[in-house]
Amino acid sequence: MIDDLDRTVEQLLRNELPLSIVDQVAFSFAAPDSDFPPASVTLPAIDVFLYDIRENLELRSSQWIVNQQPNGTATKQRAPVRVDCSYFITAWASESSTTRAFDEHRLLSEVMKVLLRHPTIPEVLLQGSLIGQEPPLPSSTLQPGRLQSVGEFWQALGGKPKAALNYTVTIGVAADKPVETEELVSDRTIRLRPSSELAR
Repeated sequence: MIDDLDRTVEQLLRNELPLSIVDQVAFSFAAPDSDFPPASVTLPAIDVFLYDIRENLELRSSQWIVNQQPNGTATKQRAPVRVDCSYFITAWASESSTTRAFDEHRLLSEVMKVLLRHPTIPEVLLQGSLIGQEPPLPSSTLQPGRLQSVGEFWQALGGKPKAALNYTVTIGVAADKPVETEELVSDRTIRLRPSSELAR
């Protein structure tokens, strides 16, 4: 499921970024550490590093979802667990560039505009197990991230600090399998007697 989210985010950027950028950059999900870029990535690149996954407690639900079956029975399962997936997005200019900071900031600006345009990820772009998820996947951009210290984050990775965007998407994770319930009552008959009969 998380790999489907990675593919979804990449598809969003590929669809929405200017073609002049998409044709030139690589997309990576590797850690932006001192060994970046990995051998499989040729700069310039946009790196979308998933650094935090945790339950969104504000959206926790104790309700059950009941689905009626054609045979009169039904299945029920707990509502999906809402999970926040937080990405740390950086831009990496070509090693031959003489204006690397400007190039990276231009790439990051274009990515920022794409993410801000979509408070929810368009359904048509959802990949794999995310297809058909309800409600639509909300996202937040430029909000405080889960990192307590960006400086300590870069130090832990052994990389050189650079500008970055924080991007969080909330997905639903169905942790329980559907279980069959007893046959549902679909019709009920209520018989009323005239009040004159009740008085006898």
